[in-house]
Amino acid sequence: MSEIPRVAVTCGEPAGIGYELLALAASKPQTADLIAIGDPELLRERAALCGVDLDLRRWTPDQPAAPSPAGTLKFDPVPLARPAEPGRPDPANAEAVLETIRRGTQYCVDGTCDALATAPIHKGVINDAGVPFSGHTEMLSELTGGAMPVMMLVAGDLRVALATTHMPLRQVPEALTPQRLESIIMALHSDLIDKFAIATPRIVVTGLNPHAGEGGHLGREEIDTIIPVLERLRETHMHLTGPVPADTAFTPQSLPGTDAVLAMYHDQGLPVVKHVGFGRAVNVTLGLPIVRTSVDHGTAFDLAGTCRADGGSLQAAIDLAADLAVRRLHQQRNR
Repeated sequence: MSEIPRVAVTCGEPAGIGYELLALAASKPQTADLIAIGDPELLRERAALCGVDLDLRRWTPDQPAAPSPAGTLKFDPVPLARPAEPGRPDPANAEAVLETIRRGTQYCVDGTCDALATAPIHKGVINDAGVPFSGHTEMLSELTGGAMPVMMLVAGDLRVALATTHMPLRQVPEALTPQRLESIIMALHSDLIDKFAIATPRIVVTGLNPHAGEGGHLGREEIDTIIPVLERLRETHMHLTGPVPADTAFTPQSLPGTDAVLAMYHDQGLPVVKHVGFGRAVNVTLGLPIVRTSVDHGTAFDLAGTCRADGGSLQAAIDLAADLAVRRLHQQRNR
């Protein structure tokens, strides 16, 4: 890549807010070279709806990277099967949504693009189309060779990664195997170095149970799984603290000096991030051979077509994707 990162941006669920958020982002000058992947006619329609005079230009991979000026956006077309109506999802368009993800991922794998930023999709609509689909993260893992993906939310200096993601709470204890936990910690540690340029990451690991199990009286997952994994990884000179009770892991006294917190399940860690930075937090997928970021919110069907949705998270996702791509380049050059 050049010093100007090229960021592929998928437009997301066509009945949601993704297209209009991207149009709003394109109304401002960008430091990165943005490539919108989606239906150009819908992008023009949503831009006009939001009062954005958008000049869409067909992109080809041989074009040199250049910062996207205000009001101009390069696009790679993926036509919808049927016209999209705001707030009314149509399973007939699910395949086009999936194709945007496939295409953006492939551009990053083959080096055509330097990072991928994704607007929100709706898992239920894709499932209604008859496609087994559990989320962006799992699909990206399959598309990039089956690596163990790690979901991490970033809000300013706060980084919270998850040991498990989208699963019923009752399944979490069984999913927290020593092998899974070790792989996730290793991926988190590696990407904090490689993608965030943190030379010696300091990671706090929460317990699963209240009070981190309270010596086994409130559960044995800490004793049987988490502590042995942490002890083993500390022998490789990783800086790991824990398991600590989740109710104190995020206090102002605990966070200074911490580069990331690893929470055991979705609603243990993410409410904290969204309280601190909802609307400007970014979802980063670690453990993949590509840089991928996303928004911290959903498709917001109730706001689609109103242009009242806050575009801060998508803009933050684009900015962080570009920043991580440049940091990664500098890391590679310095090796």
